[in-house]
Amino acid sequence: MARVLASMNTDSTMLSSSLRAKLHSGLGFLLLVLYLTLPPVTAKPGSLHELTDGNWEDILSGEWMIEFYAPWCPACQQLQSVWKEFADWGEDMGVNIAKVDVTEQPGLSGRFIITSLPTIYHCKDGAFRKYQGARTKDDFLSFVDEQKWKAVEPVNSWFGPSSFLMNSMSALFKLSMFIRRCHNYMTEQLGIPVWGSYVIFGLATLFCGLALGLLLVFIADYVFPSRRFSSPDYYQKKQAMDQARLIQQQDEALEADGEEDDDEEDEDEGEQDDVWRRRGSPEGHSEPKGQGFNDDVLRKRVVGQCEEEQDT
Repeated sequence: MARVLASMNTDSTMLSSSLRAKLHSGLGFLLLVLYLTLPPVTAKPGSLHELTDGNWEDILSGEWMIEFYAPWCPACQQLQSVWKEFADWGEDMGVNIAKVDVTEQPGLSGRFIITSLPTIYHCKDGAFRKYQGARTKDDFLSFVDEQKWKAVEPVNSWFGPSSFLMNSMSALFKLSMFIRRCHNYMTEQLGIPVWGSYVIFGLATLFCGLALGLLLVFIADYVFPSRRFSSPDYYQKKQAMDQARLIQQQDEALEADGEEDDDEEDEDEGEQDDVWRRRGSPEGHSEPKGQGFNDDVLRKRVVGQCEEEQDT
């Protein structure tokens, strides 16, 4: 009897173990089917946005709180944990929390004229206001939730990040960072001395200035041409003026020749008068000063002498 009971216990144990194995395999198969049929679960995007020169225009719509920081700044390092906690509340409050690394995004640093770190801006539908309050999570939350930003004067449109002036400043900051990187590359990688790098940049600046000046001259001459060259009858007027100038020169030359002829005639008449005077004076000498005669009288006397000579 004991043997029968033992065998029955053994059979029941084997049956329960096989049943458990089947249950486990069925449960695993069910879980596999559910895993394959359910849609994939996507990870929740980060609540802290990273702004760059490529996506900064996203802040022109909606409400944003933006922090400008630098990794080497001690005050920025202390603010990072508070800013991350504040960013976790951003989705619930309907505000976007972002940060900008000015060392990696010099264009945005110039666009917002960042002169101190950290700097925080509030943006609401393209209107920018600089945050000047305390830097705690509760202060940030109350500034947004209680709309304390309405009491802050917004930045003038001339100095807004999307204005022409700020676009120019952004380009200058990018250029300065590019020059700095080129300087570091030439001095550290190529082994060029510091003074050699300065000479290269000086020559490049001089050449760019000359090229830009020449380009501006061409543009100005094309946009605002000279009136005398743009007039259709300019060359006709010029030809007429040249002809008038040539005629005037010829007239002056003729006048000069006439004056020379007059001078020669005057000299000839003067010589004849001297001859008449010498002939009219006794022994062919000229009349002494104070004793001269009239020209008619001298001619008559000379004519009379000539007649007497012919008679003799």
